[in-house]
Amino acid sequence: MPAPPPSPPPQPPPPTLVQPAPRGPAPRRRLWWHQLIFGLWYRPVEVLDQARDRSAWSAAVLLSLISGGIGVLSVDAFHTQWAVDHAAALKLLGLGEAGVLAASLALGSVAHAIARTLGGIGRFAPTASLFIVLFWVTDLPRMAIAAWLPTDATIVQAATWTTWGFGYVLAVLLIRGQHHLSTWKSAAAVSVQMLTALALLRLGPVH
Repeated sequence: MPAPPPSPPPQPPPPTLVQPAPRGPAPRRRLWWHQLIFGLWYRPVEVLDQARDRSAWSAAVLLSLISGGIGVLSVDAFHTQWAVDHAAALKLLGLGEAGVLAASLALGSVAHAIARTLGGIGRFAPTASLFIVLFWVTDLPRMAIAAWLPTDATIVQAATWTTWGFGYVLAVLLIRGQHHLSTWKSAAAVSVQMLTALALLRLGPVH
Protein backbone atom coordinates (compact mmCIF):
# COMPACT_ATOMS: atom_id res chain seq x y z
CA MET A 1 0.00 0.00 0.00
CA PRO A 2 1.55 3.33 -0.99
CA ALA A 3 2.45 5.86 1.74
CA PRO A 4 0.22 8.96 2.02
CA PRO A 5 1.65 12.07 0.42
CA PRO A 6 3.42 14.48 2.81
CA SER A 7 1.30 17.30 4.14
CA PRO A 8 2.18 20.75 2.85
CA PRO A 9 4.14 23.03 5.23
CA PRO A 10 2.04 25.48 7.25
CA GLN A 11 1.59 28.83 5.61
CA PRO A 12 2.60 31.97 7.53
CA PRO A 13 -0.26 34.21 8.61
CA PRO A 14 -1.10 37.02 6.22
CA PRO A 15 0.57 40.36 7.01
CA THR A 16 -1.45 42.91 8.94
CA LEU A 17 -1.22 46.67 9.06
CA VAL A 18 -1.38 46.76 12.85
CA GLN A 19 1.42 44.89 14.59
CA PRO A 20 1.29 44.12 18.32
CA ALA A 21 3.45 46.45 20.37
CA PRO A 22 6.50 44.84 21.96
CA ARG A 23 6.14 44.09 25.61
CA GLY A 24 8.39 46.25 27.75
CA PRO A 25 9.12 46.11 31.48
CA ALA A 26 6.12 46.45 33.73
CA PRO A 27 5.66 49.96 35.12
CA ARG A 28 6.71 50.43 38.72
CA ARG A 29 3.92 50.91 41.21
CA ARG A 30 3.77 54.20 43.06
CA LEU A 31 5.18 54.03 46.58
CA TRP A 32 2.98 56.10 48.87
CA TRP A 33 4.55 57.82 51.85
CA HIS A 34 2.61 55.79 54.43
CA GLN A 35 3.71 52.56 52.73
CA LEU A 36 7.29 53.76 52.95
CA ILE A 37 7.11 54.92 56.57
CA PHE A 38 5.33 51.89 58.04
CA GLY A 39 6.97 49.41 55.68
CA LEU A 40 10.42 50.29 56.99
CA TRP A 41 9.45 48.65 60.29
CA TYR A 42 8.07 45.29 59.16
CA ARG A 43 9.60 44.73 55.67
CA PRO A 44 12.57 47.10 55.40
CA VAL A 45 14.56 45.21 52.77
CA GLU A 46 11.61 44.98 50.38
CA VAL A 47 10.65 48.63 50.89
CA LEU A 48 14.20 49.91 50.36
CA ASP A 49 14.45 47.85 47.18
CA GLN A 50 11.09 49.20 46.00
CA ALA A 51 12.17 52.76 46.84
CA ARG A 52 15.46 52.48 44.94
CA ASP A 53 16.16 55.51 42.72
CA ARG A 54 13.01 57.25 43.98
CA SER A 55 12.80 60.56 45.81
CA ALA A 56 10.75 60.83 48.99
CA TRP A 57 10.92 64.53 49.82
CA SER A 58 7.30 64.81 50.95
CA ALA A 59 7.73 62.06 53.53
CA ALA A 60 11.12 63.47 54.55
CA VAL A 61 9.69 66.96 55.19
CA LEU A 62 6.66 65.54 57.02
CA LEU A 63 8.77 63.42 59.35
CA SER A 64 11.22 66.26 59.97
CA LEU A 65 8.38 68.59 60.98
CA ILE A 66 6.79 65.98 63.25
CA SER A 67 10.10 65.15 64.91
CA GLY A 68 11.03 68.81 65.28
CA GLY A 69 7.67 69.58 66.85
CA ILE A 70 7.98 66.71 69.34
CA GLY A 71 11.51 67.80 70.22
CA VAL A 72 10.58 71.43 70.83
CA LEU A 73 7.42 70.61 72.76
CA SER A 74 9.44 68.29 75.02
CA VAL A 75 11.77 71.06 76.19
CA ASP A 76 10.91 72.84 79.43
CA ALA A 77 12.00 76.17 77.96
CA PHE A 78 9.11 76.03 75.50
CA HIS A 79 6.54 75.51 78.25
CA THR A 80 8.05 78.35 80.27
CA GLN A 81 7.95 80.65 77.25
CA TRP A 82 4.39 79.58 76.43
CA ALA A 83 3.22 80.57 79.90
CA VAL A 84 4.73 84.04 79.44
CA ASP A 85 4.17 84.83 75.76
CA HIS A 86 2.37 82.61 73.28
CA ALA A 87 3.72 84.46 70.23
CA ALA A 88 7.33 84.09 71.37
CA ALA A 89 6.76 80.40 72.06
CA LEU A 90 5.38 79.88 68.56
CA LYS A 91 8.41 81.66 67.12
CA LEU A 92 10.60 79.29 69.13
CA LEU A 93 8.66 76.37 67.67
CA GLY A 94 9.11 77.72 64.15
CA LEU A 95 12.84 78.18 64.66
CA GLY A 96 13.09 74.65 65.99
CA GLU A 97 11.23 73.24 62.99
CA ALA A 98 13.47 75.17 60.58
CA GLY A 99 16.57 73.97 62.41
CA VAL A 100 15.46 70.34 62.22
CA LEU A 101 14.74 70.67 58.50
CA ALA A 102 18.19 72.18 57.87
CA ALA A 103 19.92 69.55 60.01
CA SER A 104 18.03 66.75 58.27
CA LEU A 105 19.06 68.01 54.84
CA ALA A 106 22.65 68.27 56.04
CA LEU A 107 22.60 64.66 57.29
CA GLY A 108 21.26 63.37 53.99
CA SER A 109 23.66 65.50 51.95
CA VAL A 110 26.69 64.33 53.92
CA ALA A 111 25.65 60.70 53.53
CA HIS A 112 25.38 61.15 49.77
CA ALA A 113 28.67 63.06 49.51
CA ILE A 114 30.65 60.46 51.46
CA ALA A 115 29.11 57.63 49.44
CA ARG A 116 30.10 59.33 46.19
CA THR A 117 33.61 59.90 47.54
CA LEU A 118 33.90 56.17 48.28
CA GLY A 119 32.94 55.32 44.70
CA GLY A 120 29.15 55.32 44.85
CA ILE A 121 27.07 56.03 41.76
CA GLY A 122 23.71 56.93 43.32
CA ARG A 123 21.76 60.14 42.77
CA PHE A 124 21.40 62.88 45.36
CA ALA A 125 17.62 63.17 45.71
CA PRO A 126 16.83 59.49 46.43
CA THR A 127 19.79 59.10 48.78
CA ALA A 128 19.24 62.26 50.81
CA SER A 129 15.45 62.07 51.06
CA LEU A 130 15.34 58.37 51.95
CA PHE A 131 18.12 58.81 54.51
CA ILE A 132 16.07 61.53 56.22
CA VAL A 133 12.99 59.32 56.17
CA LEU A 134 14.62 56.30 57.75
CA PHE A 135 16.52 58.44 60.26
CA TRP A 136 13.36 59.99 61.70
CA VAL A 137 11.22 56.87 61.28
CA THR A 138 13.56 54.95 63.56
CA ASP A 139 13.91 57.84 66.03
CA LEU A 140 10.21 58.61 66.53
CA PRO A 141 9.59 55.82 69.11
CA ARG A 142 12.52 57.05 71.19
CA MET A 143 11.31 60.65 71.00
CA ALA A 144 7.77 59.68 72.00
CA ILE A 145 9.03 57.83 75.08
CA ALA A 146 11.58 60.50 76.02
CA ALA A 147 8.88 63.18 75.85
CA TRP A 148 7.26 61.69 78.96
CA LEU A 149 10.14 60.06 80.84
CA PRO A 150 13.56 61.32 82.02
CA THR A 151 16.42 60.84 79.59
CA ASP A 152 18.33 58.62 82.01
CA ALA A 153 15.40 56.24 82.50
CA THR A 154 16.18 52.65 81.64
CA ILE A 155 13.39 52.35 79.07
CA VAL A 156 14.54 55.54 77.35
CA GLN A 157 18.13 54.34 77.17
CA ALA A 158 17.00 50.95 75.86
CA ALA A 159 14.85 52.62 73.21
CA THR A 160 17.74 54.91 72.28
CA TRP A 161 20.22 52.15 71.58
CA THR A 162 17.66 49.85 69.95
CA THR A 163 16.29 52.44 67.53
CA TRP A 164 19.76 53.80 66.79
CA GLY A 165 21.07 50.34 65.92
CA PHE A 166 18.05 49.63 63.72
CA GLY A 167 18.47 52.98 61.99
CA TYR A 168 22.15 52.31 61.41
CA VAL A 169 21.41 48.99 59.73
CA LEU A 170 18.75 50.56 57.51
CA ALA A 171 21.12 53.39 56.55
CA VAL A 172 23.76 50.87 55.51
CA LEU A 173 21.23 48.96 53.42
CA LEU A 174 20.08 52.21 51.83
CA ILE A 175 23.56 53.36 50.80
CA ARG A 176 24.50 49.89 49.59
CA GLY A 177 21.40 49.72 47.38
CA GLN A 178 21.45 53.30 46.09
CA HIS A 179 25.20 53.58 45.45
CA HIS A 180 26.10 49.92 44.79
CA LEU A 181 28.83 49.93 47.42
CA SER A 182 30.10 47.13 49.59
CA THR A 183 28.71 46.75 53.09
CA TRP A 184 31.88 48.10 54.70
CA LYS A 185 31.96 51.19 52.51
CA SER A 186 28.26 51.75 53.10
CA ALA A 187 28.81 51.54 56.85
CA ALA A 188 31.65 54.05 56.59
CA ALA A 189 29.45 56.42 54.58
CA VAL A 190 26.86 56.70 57.37
CA SER A 191 29.06 56.32 60.46
CA VAL A 192 29.83 60.02 60.90
CA GLN A 193 26.21 61.12 60.68
CA MET A 194 24.81 58.35 62.87
CA LEU A 195 27.45 58.75 65.60
CA THR A 196 26.98 62.51 65.61
CA ALA A 197 23.22 62.13 65.85
CA LEU A 198 23.63 59.62 68.67
CA ALA A 199 25.79 62.03 70.66
CA LEU A 200 23.83 65.23 70.01
CA LEU A 201 20.22 64.16 69.59
CA ARG A 202 19.57 60.78 71.11
CA LEU A 203 21.86 60.83 74.15
CA GLY A 204 21.51 64.56 74.80
CA PRO A 205 19.11 66.10 77.31
CA VAL A 206 15.48 66.18 76.29
CA HIS A 207 13.99 68.17 79.13
